[in-house]
Amino acid sequence: MSSNVPGEQPKKKHTRTPSQIDINDFKALTKLDALHTLKKELSKLLLTAPPTQQESIRTEFSGFERLFERYLSDANTEIKWQNIEPLPKEAIVPYNSVVKENDFDVLKANLDKLIVVKLNGGLGTSMGCQGPKSSITVRDDLTFLDLTIRQLESINLKYQTNVPLVLMNSFNTDEETNKIINKYNHIKVKICTFNQSRFPRIDRDSLLPIARTAAYNSELESWYPPGHGDLYESFYNSGLLDMFISEGKEYMFVSNSDNLGAAVDLNILNFLLKPSNGNQSPEFLMEVTDKTRADVKGGTLINYEGKLRLLEIAQVPKDHVDEFKSVSKFKIFNTNNLWINLKAVKRVVEEETLHMEIIVNHKTLDKGVNVIQLETASGAAIKSFNGALGINVPRSRFLPVKTTSDLLLIMSNLFTQKKGYLEMNPLRSFPSVPLVKLGTSSPK
Repeated sequence: MSSNVPGEQPKKKHTRTPSQIDINDFKALTKLDALHTLKKELSKLLLTAPPTQQESIRTEFSGFERLFERYLSDANTEIKWQNIEPLPKEAIVPYNSVVKENDFDVLKANLDKLIVVKLNGGLGTSMGCQGPKSSITVRDDLTFLDLTIRQLESINLKYQTNVPLVLMNSFNTDEETNKIINKYNHIKVKICTFNQSRFPRIDRDSLLPIARTAAYNSELESWYPPGHGDLYESFYNSGLLDMFISEGKEYMFVSNSDNLGAAVDLNILNFLLKPSNGNQSPEFLMEVTDKTRADVKGGTLINYEGKLRLLEIAQVPKDHVDEFKSVSKFKIFNTNNLWINLKAVKRVVEEETLHMEIIVNHKTLDKGVNVIQLETASGAAIKSFNGALGINVPRSRFLPVKTTSDLLLIMSNLFTQKKGYLEMNPLRSFPSVPLVKLGTSSPK
């Protein structure tokens, strides 16, 4: 009952607003529920797979659970722009400063410690082709894979060594790739393959898998390969990592299968295996190159919280996107040519110290279902390795073929091809390739 006493203020009614602690508790509980429910659904899903497949699917599900748990807990760990510091001068090695080694025996000994890994999980659909992208013909009736094999065969014959090629396939490319590589049986290149994980797409609203069966080769639209950051764990799980370490291999050179500039560089390999002035060899070396206006979306290296870190455009706060694209502030970008110590890979996987930022990929499937894919990028692992560095390489080491416009340049007289290596025509006055954009009506 309200008071009618003259001069007395009516009492205010108080409505309780939830405190920030209440909100945080609520969010924590809902995340816990989401994780618990997901694990339950995955356990049920596992039982739908044939018994012979269950062990490998269980391993993949364990990896997905860890990624999903991080997705729930990392929601607010966005880059604090003000905490980005200039790169220390020693963080990026100029390519010209690397000692050139010409001694045959030294080069052969170095090559004996190397494996080459190609990221071969992508399809050729963006170029209007079916099957693995690496099977597309790009030059002189040779495919991406043919060119890579020719390069390695040339090295193996010249230096009397056996640098193996390792292909990381996805469930989209594995079957077709394994048919294709049969034609290389008489070539002096040992070829190994392994599959990156197959993770379940999750419904954007319920955060639960949309798949109804876990069997391989079923409901393909319900599954996805989780980006090339999956390289480390899948390579470890395949048993190939331990096999190569036991054979005395020390480094792997990783690159995209569609980067025609990513050939084995003997000088970089020597820099890693024979460091000067008693320096420690970096466990991780990322090839970067000077950014042009055509590369403004490419990831760059930054100094963040005392560590070298890869910054992708998807991680940049909206207010700073233009600054990120600036050629004057961020002068280099990641080519995704990576040199990584094998024993260090084994260590970070076993000690569970491998950390890569999660890329959340929203998709709408043909049936209209909105799903989320959680992915990672291999270069983002740079902060997990000791003594990691960048090396500023010539632009010629970055020659990706992502579109039919890129393919037109590769097929033109701008380039010549010898033993799998592409070289720019010496008559061209500029070191960079021209920018070509075919119209949307052009056939793929």
